[in-house]
Amino acid sequence: MRDGGLVPLRVGCEFRFAAALPVPAVVLVRARPDGGVMIERETWRVQPNASFSDLVDIYGNRPRRVVIGAGKASLRYDAEVAVSAALDEAGSGAVQHSVEDLPGELLIYMLASRYCLSDSLSDAALDLFGTSPLGWERVQAVCDWVHDNVRFDFGTSSPDTTSVDVFEAKVGVCRDFAHLAISFCRALNIPARYVFGYLPDIGVTREPELMDFCAWMEVYLGGRWWTFDPRNNVRRIGRVAIARGRDAMDVAMVTSYGTLLLEELTVWADEIIPVPPTGGDRLR
Repeated sequence: MRDGGLVPLRVGCEFRFAAALPVPAVVLVRARPDGGVMIERETWRVQPNASFSDLVDIYGNRPRRVVIGAGKASLRYDAEVAVSAALDEAGSGAVQHSVEDLPGELLIYMLASRYCLSDSLSDAALDLFGTSPLGWERVQAVCDWVHDNVRFDFGTSSPDTTSVDVFEAKVGVCRDFAHLAISFCRALNIPARYVFGYLPDIGVTREPELMDFCAWMEVYLGGRWWTFDPRNNVRRIGRVAIARGRDAMDVAMVTSYGTLLLEELTVWADEIIPVPPTGGDRLR
């Protein structure tokens, strides 16, 4: 039920692992309680049983530490959250800052990183977007190009795929779309950061593929961060961010300190539709 401009969602995931020995891990899958996201309930379950401890990383993300048991193991996170019923905000006309006017803490989002090779793509960025209007229009031109020229296909990239690989192959998954668009923006002196989280299919045709985590980007224009999604390239309802960083290296879902085999991953992000009362309990 959408009440007061809010949409209730159920989000979460379940991992199934195999390990020869117990493996310490850092898990980053919980919803961030910011950007208008309100967490109503969240539960964790790990088998074999183990205790969690909480961390806050340098980007303000909230990972949890846990030891994954030996043999067959599982880890499940499930939450009910409330988010705005509005589409992603649009800021047409938002200005691009001069580098010398940017807050110092944002300069890290102007540098090349593990997957976002903005230095290697600087010539391509200038060739493609160097004559486009500065600010919002330039970022939108980047998203339009990436959306129109990169084909989405599961299984076409690997954990080693960089933005240069995506630019050359013209195929990838949502994180690859984000990495390429981020690289172009940084090459054009626009601070850009990587975001991943849950994205329900509200107001759009449901994808035939199984639900997965989603990646997008945020860019700094006009004194604030704005959401852009080069994979879908449309404003959406219900984004629930899990983590932000320079690229996917900073925000791995599971970082294991030992050999941990992922056997299965299930992700959900669905609007909660209440069941109306029936019979004698029906409200009049």
